[in-house]
Amino acid sequence: MYSHCLSGGWILGNLIDGTQAEYVRIPHADGSLHHLPPGLDEETCVMLSDIFPTGLECGVLNGEVKPGDTVAIVGAGPIGLAVLLTAQVYSPAAIFVVDLDEKRLAVAKRFGATELINSSSVDAASRVMALTHGVGVDVAIEAVGLPATFEICQAIVAAGGHIANVGVHGTPVKLHLDRLWDRNVSITTRLVDTASTAMLLKMVEAGKLNPTSLVTHRFAMSDMLQAYDTFSRASAEGALKVIVTGPQ
Repeated sequence: MYSHCLSGGWILGNLIDGTQAEYVRIPHADGSLHHLPPGLDEETCVMLSDIFPTGLECGVLNGEVKPGDTVAIVGAGPIGLAVLLTAQVYSPAAIFVVDLDEKRLAVAKRFGATELINSSSVDAASRVMALTHGVGVDVAIEAVGLPATFEICQAIVAAGGHIANVGVHGTPVKLHLDRLWDRNVSITTRLVDTASTAMLLKMVEAGKLNPTSLVTHRFAMSDMLQAYDTFSRASAEGALKVIVTGPQ
């Protein structure tokens, strides 16, 4: 696990401060950086530094999405949308997306979601169970990090299915083993290792993936505070990912 390497691991933004600067010194760079392929723009590569590997590794690969699966993604923020885009590489039969925000659900529809469920107006678990004729989904991917969204995943996973947790949980959640113990359900957690970055780069080069589709706002580095303000009001601003550019 790259993220837990004893002589490296998750350093930036964890053991030392993260970086937002024109130039950065990267610890263990020989084992953690990738050369940019010729012709690939920097905005695309920024999206491949964290969000797309997170969606793919923690959601799609841990959830073992395979052809013909029914998948539910609970949370249509940037990570959930990255899960949606990368899950389609594995040809699931249907992808349901659950969220409270109509703007983000509209983006999910544009990105290929089969069914949209606004959990502010309907009971999300009941709706998913109705869509699957009471069976549940093969893969439930939690992409928010709240007790309520983890509850939904436990309520909709089918026998033999997977719950892949992607969201960062700041408070405890209840695990309903009284309902899940006999259903052969797998529950996974993961800190992104970025082991998939090389593959994602090849997918972008081949035109199979467009990471910049998540970029909604761009700011100069001198407008950093405005960029943070915009992202803090993501719902009102319709913000997904915010790009900050350095001096030209």
